[in-house]
Amino acid sequence: MNFIKDLLKPFSIIQFILTNIGFSLVVVVFFINRPIQSLPDFLFNVLWSFMIVFTQWTGSVLINHLLDKKIKWIEKPVQRSVLGIISLVFYSVIAFMLVKYLMYFLKYHSLPDEGWDFAARSSFFTFMISFNISLIFTAIGFFKAWKKAVVKAENLKVEMMAYKYESLRNQLNPHFLFNSFNVLSDLVYADQAMAVKFINQLSDLFRYVLDCRDKELVPLSEELEFMRSYIYLLKTRFEDKLDIKIDLLAEADDLIVPMTLQLLVENAVKHNEVSEAFPLHVRICRDGNYIEVLNSLKVKKVGGDSKNTGLKNIVQQFGFFTDKQIDVLESDGKFIVRVPILKSAEK
Repeated sequence: MNFIKDLLKPFSIIQFILTNIGFSLVVVVFFINRPIQSLPDFLFNVLWSFMIVFTQWTGSVLINHLLDKKIKWIEKPVQRSVLGIISLVFYSVIAFMLVKYLMYFLKYHSLPDEGWDFAARSSFFTFMISFNISLIFTAIGFFKAWKKAVVKAENLKVEMMAYKYESLRNQLNPHFLFNSFNVLSDLVYADQAMAVKFINQLSDLFRYVLDCRDKELVPLSEELEFMRSYIYLLKTRFEDKLDIKIDLLAEADDLIVPMTLQLLVENAVKHNEVSEAFPLHVRICRDGNYIEVLNSLKVKKVGGDSKNTGLKNIVQQFGFFTDKQIDVLESDGKFIVRVPILKSAEK
């Protein structure tokens, strides 16, 4: 489907055919040296030109489409340019000669007696046309890839800023502060040592939020350390009503979009019952090259429907760094989100 889109762009099917016919008429008018003796002769020359134009256009688009899938312009521009020019020139010359022999056979019902002379008479002209076609397609392909990379980089900046704002807003929203200070107020009178530890954990949490503002990715090990501070605050607040376990070891080259795990745990706490009757169980573990965040499912009956803004933000951010999908599953009273573990080589 992508090849068809590239082939027709920016035309419809009818416009594509009419454009090829238009180019064919131009070829007949300006490049046919002998006089045209009749209407059938004229139509045959138009058909001949149409076959040349159509095969050159279609084949060049197909070759570029296949090369773009194998070699990225931004990653290997020189290799992509050289292979593109060689492939397009080779194809253009072969396609031009095949069309020429085919149309000659259709018109005269035989092949030319002196085949090599027949081919040689137009070989230089054919090569120059093919070379110029390849240069045009190569230039267009490079600038399209460059423009796409620039747009993607700008979109990444915009989406990343929105994501970081959302993450920061979630941490600094009045509910979070109100609940944290309520817990701290009780601890100051009940257990001063625990109050000091709570303040330290709260400080570590906000320090991480501020430190990762300008980072696109962070080591998974740092994210897990942050999560331990965050979990401590939640556990202090909910006590036995909340059970969170991290069963995950980070490797040296493991990366993750900052605040991902926090947003997933926050969503679990926000949308589910957390009570003595219905304690919330959350488990963070590794499954191959994915992290699973699994929580028991007991949706709150108040608070309105979720718009899944947090999940949408996570999907958008990971989409800039990997083609791997984020899986969202719900089964057997459990809600599971699987996010890919990124590697430093993918950056």
